[in-house]
Amino acid sequence: MTESIHLAPILLTFGGLFLIGLVADLLGRHTPLPRVTLLIFTGFLIGPSTLDLLPEFIYNWFPLLTDIALAMIGFLLGQNLTREKLTTMGRPIIGISISVMIATAILMFVGLWILGVPVEMALVLAGIAPATAPAPVIDVTREIDAKGPFTDTLLGVVAIDDAWGMLLFSCLLVAATIVGGNGHSLDALNDGLWEVFGALLLGGVIGFPMAYLNSHLYPGKSSQAEVLGLVLLCAGLAEILGVSYILSAMMMGTVVANFSSHHQHRPFEELEMFEWPLLILFFLLAGASLNLSALSTIGFMGVGYVVFRVLGRIVGSYLGAKWAKCDQKQYGWMGFAMLPHAGVPIGMALLAIQQFPHLKEPILAVILSATVVFELVGPIATRWLLVKSGESTRQAEFDFDSRP
Repeated sequence: MTESIHLAPILLTFGGLFLIGLVADLLGRHTPLPRVTLLIFTGFLIGPSTLDLLPEFIYNWFPLLTDIALAMIGFLLGQNLTREKLTTMGRPIIGISISVMIATAILMFVGLWILGVPVEMALVLAGIAPATAPAPVIDVTREIDAKGPFTDTLLGVVAIDDAWGMLLFSCLLVAATIVGGNGHSLDALNDGLWEVFGALLLGGVIGFPMAYLNSHLYPGKSSQAEVLGLVLLCAGLAEILGVSYILSAMMMGTVVANFSSHHQHRPFEELEMFEWPLLILFFLLAGASLNLSALSTIGFMGVGYVVFRVLGRIVGSYLGAKWAKCDQKQYGWMGFAMLPHAGVPIGMALLAIQQFPHLKEPILAVILSATVVFELVGPIATRWLLVKSGESTRQAEFDFDSRP
């Protein structure tokens, strides 16, 4: 009896959180707000910054849920980088992704430098700014059932965004250490290169056996045990090796999508069936971890970070779309769908403060406050642009302009 009493809060907590996810999903279907924003906002309301309704034990689960959820997201993003898609959409994916990354970094550095931010601080924030949180983007596309070339290009851009972003962050962190005279620039560069290329190597090592199993172990189908087991194995090895679990899982998904001899989509379909309940917990706890007090310390530097990042996304996607010769004008606004900003940027910030401990407070204040803004507003922008692209199969349901 005593043991069952101890289990009761755990069962009640998870049961309540899953039901909150159900309500958010229903509201998201009938309001302009995406379910991701609703979940993050609800998590913030029930978190310690406001009502403080969640038991303490739930926060110990968040790092584990984050790793699992982002590994799943990375694997699912990998299916958007197939030979067929890259053959038809490779130029827009490469052009927009690189242009958005470079434009965001340049505008961030120049803008903050003009505002009087120290050069080393401006370089660090310019390295963090290009990163996109993939989870909200991919969930919004699923929520509105968006399918088409624009959606595929967006998911392709988001899929390789972290790889470009980590390389750029490593280079700018090296530049910042040289400017700051820290003397650890070579270590920072080596760590960044290992995190990217080690992740790609790990994903390939696990991806090829998984592609073989998908083609031969269960011809015509994949089991959830097979897919989930290998994705979690990849995430665990990534943690041990100190590489990006998002990139390693994405590489694994790319290999499976390209080298399975038949039924390439089955592993991804199996994982999608398992994914949403986990993402409910992930987004709710992400919202609960937001600290509104960070906004009170944001200052001009935080406001500049938000403004310059938005401008960088829009300018970058416009220039990239021009270079890729995209006909439809919505491609020039794709950066507006890439505003979500959490997880990877926070990890980059933690890496940066290891090199610059004296900048810990301003870096964390800016990144955490920007996370609050972009996690709440970003999914709304993503959904709005996808609906405007006309690629939602539930278009009438999300036609905001026609509502009374």
